[in-house]
Amino acid sequence: MNVKVHGKDVSVSPKTEEAIRERLEFLDQYFIIDDGDVANCVLKKVGSQIRIEITINTKAGILRAEETNVDLRTALDEATAKLQRQIVTQKNRLNRRHRSSLAKSFVDLELEEDAKDTPVRTKLVVAEKMSLDEAILQMEMVGHSFFVYTDEEDGQLSIVYHRYDGGYGVLDVRKED
Repeated sequence: MNVKVHGKDVSVSPKTEEAIRERLEFLDQYFIIDDGDVANCVLKKVGSQIRIEITINTKAGILRAEETNVDLRTALDEATAKLQRQIVTQKNRLNRRHRSSLAKSFVDLELEEDAKDTPVRTKLVVAEKMSLDEAILQMEMVGHSFFVYTDEEDGQLSIVYHRYDGGYGVLDVRKED
């Protein structure tokens, strides 16, 4: 696996990079790791603490964990533990619900009233073609409350989201005629 470590307002030493690489080696026991798989690690300074964000693109989907702590090693341990829980949860879910090709890649702010004062972060999203089950799986693996995708049945843009009652909802996006 290719591990890329970046620092924002933090200098990343070779020793820190090596510690992160070693800590992420546990993924080999859960996934078939290719040389093309990339783990992006971003270290940021948040006040007096350090935040580590780990995003891993795999054949089975995107894994993401984010932790903040005063000690980098503790934040790294908590983030990798979170990744491990996500992997186990998704592996169990795949084994129970989906006996598909995805399973084969596994080895054994509070809103302010005035929006003008609120900074807006813009992000480009590529809505890949997939089934509803795959979109739910991707949403769970990323840890977000919604996921944008193109429905492979009708080719329309759709959004799957968590409902407050614990279920899922789907928004089908259509242009007004």
